[in-house]
Amino acid sequence: MANNKQYHVAVVGVTGAVGQKMLGMLEQIDFPVEKLYPLASKRSAGKTVTFKGESVEIIEATPDAFEGVDIALFSAGGSVSKQLAHEAVQRGAVVVDNTSAFRMDPEVPLVVPEVNPEDIQKHKGIIANPNCSTIQMVVALEPIRQKYGLNRVIVSTYQSVSGAGNDAVEELKDQSQALLNGEVPETNILPVKSEPNHYPIAFNALPQIDVFEDNHYTFEEMKMINETKKIMHDSELKVAATCVRLPFFYSHAESIYIEIDGDDISIEDLQNTLKDQPGVVLEDDINNQVYPTPLSAEGKTDVFVGRIRKDLDVANGFHFWVVSDNLLKGAAWNSVQIAQQLIQQPGGLK
Repeated sequence: MANNKQYHVAVVGVTGAVGQKMLGMLEQIDFPVEKLYPLASKRSAGKTVTFKGESVEIIEATPDAFEGVDIALFSAGGSVSKQLAHEAVQRGAVVVDNTSAFRMDPEVPLVVPEVNPEDIQKHKGIIANPNCSTIQMVVALEPIRQKYGLNRVIVSTYQSVSGAGNDAVEELKDQSQALLNGEVPETNILPVKSEPNHYPIAFNALPQIDVFEDNHYTFEEMKMINETKKIMHDSELKVAATCVRLPFFYSHAESIYIEIDGDDISIEDLQNTLKDQPGVVLEDDINNQVYPTPLSAEGKTDVFVGRIRKDLDVANGFHFWVVSDNLLKGAAWNSVQIAQQLIQQPGGLK
C-alpha cells in the first residue's frame, strides 16, 4: 500500500556541503516533505535556502526548533549532534545522524540500506550514518560476503578534500594557484584543522585523515575498521585500513584486498555477483580501459567497482577498485535513503 503521508523534515547543518546535498536529494527523489525545517548556527539564521523552487528561512538549531519535526537529518558536526540529537528525539523526531557521534553506540543502529536495512527497525530514536569511506566499501563487499564469505579486508583509501569540508576545498584551490604562481602556499586546514601542524595538499598526498590514536592508526582508519564489523555483524572479520587525502575535490577511491572462503572463484564470478546489485555499477573492462575514477563518479549516487583481479599468491585473495561520491552515497544520499526506508517500513517512525 502506498504511503501518502507527508512529513516535517529538519536538515541540521543545512548551509554545509552535505546539508546542501541533503536538500538536493530530498528534492530529487520528491521525498514527501510537508514542511522543511532548515537549521543551522546562529550566524546563518535569517538567511534562506531554496527548496522546490521556494525560499525557506533558516532557523537557529536549538532544542525548541525540533518541535513538530518527524525526521531530522543531522550533518553539522559531532558536537552539535551530541548536543541536539537527543533533544530532537525527546520532541518526537527520528534522527538520522551523519556524524561519528553515535556510530559505535550499541544502542544506535549503523545503517547502509543496501547492506543492513533490517537494523533500521531497531532504532530508539537515532540512526547513525556510517563514515563515507566505510559506506562505499561495504556496499561493494556485502554481495561478495553473502555469496562467498569474507575473512579479511585490507583497504587503502584515496580521499578527496571535500571530506574535510568546504574550507579544505577552497584551500586546495588557493594552494594550487599559489604553487603554479611560484608562491609559498598557505596551510591552515589539512590534514586536521585542530592539529598543530598543517601541510599543503596541492600536488601532495597526506597519509593522515583525522587524529592519530594510541595504536598508530588514525581515527578515520579506526572508523572504517570498527564500522565495517558493526554493519556486517561480524566482530571477527579482519579489517585494516590506511586512509590518505589526495588533491582532488570530490569522490573517494579505494584499493581493496579481500580474502574469501572459496579458492576456486574466478574474476567473472565476482563480476557477475556485483553487476546486478542495487547501488553498484560495475565498470570493469580492461580491454577498453574502462574503470571508475573520482571525476567520473562525481554527482552520482552509486558505488562504482572496477579492476577486479585475483591475487597472484593467495588463492582466495582478490583486489579491486571502488569509487563513489563522498558527499552523496558517502553522506547525503545514504542519509536520505535511510529516511526513505524509515517511512516505508511498518512502524519505522515509532
